[in-house]
Amino acid sequence: MIIESERTGAASGQTYEVRNPSTGEVVDQVPSGGPEDVDRAAQAAERAQKKWGKIAPAERARILHRAAEHMLGKLEEIAPILTAEQGKTILESRIEAQRFGENIAWFADLADKIHGQYVTLPDARTYGLVLRRPIGVTGAIVPWNFPLTLAANKVAPAIAAGNCAVLKPSETTPLSTLACVEALIEGGLPEGVVNVVLGHGSGPAMIEHPLIRKIALTGSTPTGRKVMAAAAPQLKKVVLELGGSDPCIVLEDADLDEAAKAISVGRFFNCGQACLAIKRLYVQEGVFDELLEKIIARARKLKPGDGMDKSSRIGPMHSEQQRAEVEAQVQDALARGARVVFGGDRPQGEGYANGWFINPTILVDVSDESRMVTEEVFGPALPVMRIKDLDQALERANNSPFGLGSSIWTGSMAAAHRAVQELDAGYTWVNALQIAHDELPFGGTKQSGFGKEHGLEAFHEYTEQKAVVYGSL
Repeated sequence: MIIESERTGAASGQTYEVRNPSTGEVVDQVPSGGPEDVDRAAQAAERAQKKWGKIAPAERARILHRAAEHMLGKLEEIAPILTAEQGKTILESRIEAQRFGENIAWFADLADKIHGQYVTLPDARTYGLVLRRPIGVTGAIVPWNFPLTLAANKVAPAIAAGNCAVLKPSETTPLSTLACVEALIEGGLPEGVVNVVLGHGSGPAMIEHPLIRKIALTGSTPTGRKVMAAAAPQLKKVVLELGGSDPCIVLEDADLDEAAKAISVGRFFNCGQACLAIKRLYVQEGVFDELLEKIIARARKLKPGDGMDKSSRIGPMHSEQQRAEVEAQVQDALARGARVVFGGDRPQGEGYANGWFINPTILVDVSDESRMVTEEVFGPALPVMRIKDLDQALERANNSPFGLGSSIWTGSMAAAHRAVQELDAGYTWVNALQIAHDELPFGGTKQSGFGKEHGLEAFHEYTEQKAVVYGSL
């Protein structure tokens, strides 16, 4: 773990193994932390907060830019670590490691742009100010699918706004996070500003620790409910980025080649293990068959394999449990009358026996009552459904407990505008690839959570407003 800029073991002395999803081999052993370790990290962050929160914002920005630049210089060291522990292809790992550094730098640019307000008051002898101040020590709990991206989404705005952080990566993907934070420290990030704790016992201890004043979580909807309940006794601030079942609508006037390209990336990138992945595809009848063939043609090119093999186009699923869950969802759809038109099985041959591989899978005639429609599918399986018109598409797209992302492909401005207004989601892409941009707030509605990551809104999530009244001096 990393506490006050130093590598450290768990107070208990216990460790656990991190394994490679492609081979099943042990990558490394790491400390198995718990409440005592979280307390050490929170105390370290509290001590650092007294200095970090008082640094001139422009100087804080310079420190963060230097640290980010140093970390970006280590991409070729960090990316293979991420591939080894998570399973994604080396190209995907390079992209993600770069996003970590870029995210730190993007929020660093906001460090000296915390603006308040001047307010006139009824009494002519007084005036009011609204200030924004750092919250204090913040906690970040991050899953395994994008461990670096999702860590930066929380840590970057927190430390740019003058807070210090305790970061807990997933038990199965701690190594690349440790490497990134260590690189930031080597680049000049002061001790204690970001601390990393590991192990199953660390998460609950973070939520309950009195010095940690805010928790930001990316995880499943059931996990989000547990975090809310655990944070409630201390009335902690909570930001939850939870599950999604993002619908994509393709109308007859869409550019089908561009739509097929975006759908393939949007469903199969990172082996489909993304909260904002396309998970339900609704296609207008007149172009259904043509678009389906284009998507299948792209899926044929996605050769599964070890992420370190440059010929691999899709890595394994992260765990045996994740693969079994997706396979069960596919089988449920088949039992309800769906048909597999591509994939639906595991790759065979040398190199696949010890990893959690699955072929990209495309299904049609999928019932709205199937698990693939009513639940989040966290893997490379895509249900494709026919729709008559935009009315039917919007009705079926919104018939979900989730509301994270959504997308539409159309040549009609009227249809696009209506979809933007009516889709129940925190994010909508129109004729665009599903990329969450730093410049725009990202977060869900309904059971996909609340609060924002990315954008100025995320920066403000890590500040508190304070009202001040000045009388005559």
